Amino acid sequence: MKKYSLYILLPAFIVISILAMVNEIRKGHTLYHEEWAHAGVVAHSPEEYPAVFDFDPLAGLQTNAGEIHLPPPPLQKETWPCSQCHDKDTSNPERRVLSAAHEEIVLKHDEEHRWCLDCHDFADRDKLHLASGEKVSFEESYRLCGQCHGPTYRDWRLGIHGRRTGYWNGSKSYLLCVHCHSPHEPKFKPLTPLPPPLRPEFLRGQDSAKETQ
Repeated sequence: MKKYSLYILLPAFIVISILAMVNEIRKGHTLYHEEWAHAGVVAHSPEEYPAVFDFDPLAGLQTNAGEIHLPPPPLQKETWPCSQCHDKDTSNPERRVLSAAHEEIVLKHDEEHRWCLDCHDFADRDKLHLASGEKVSFEESYRLCGQCHGPTYRDWRLGIHGRRTGYWNGSKSYLLCVHCHSPHEPKFKPLTPLPPPLRPEFLRGQDSAKETQ
């Protein structure tokens, strides 16, 4: 009799456990949406993240210079440092179409809301600045990019996005965002594909043709 009772009680116990687990998952799912639903109603700037989300999603993503090595940014020697031409006392901070210099720069990077001084520091042109006003060097430009591109920044930090070389258990070298993306026009332009590789028999044919000449 006990054996048959086990056959009845065991499936019932399994079914009850599954229903209880599903109920807890639904509760958590509902709670998650209730707490976070307001965050998606309007767009938020990076400096508002701690207040809106109650934590900083970019915290802890800064690289450790002792473990990760970054090559120098691709600055043009002819125009660097920027302070050789720019001076805060004579510079114009108003947003405008550039005509006296940098006419070749076409901003296609949230150009409706951004312009030069949203990234470049007005008082110190050899520095960039974060949304908080903190100055950062061009070598740390990834911190500036990470303010708006948090998921990509996290992937870059983990070595998923971009190119990383080095040792899995030792020092590593990362490329900066600007080594692949233009900061003013980050979207990749169309690339012309290369021709396919030659099949081995065609290579042998070329070798034999050279031998007969």
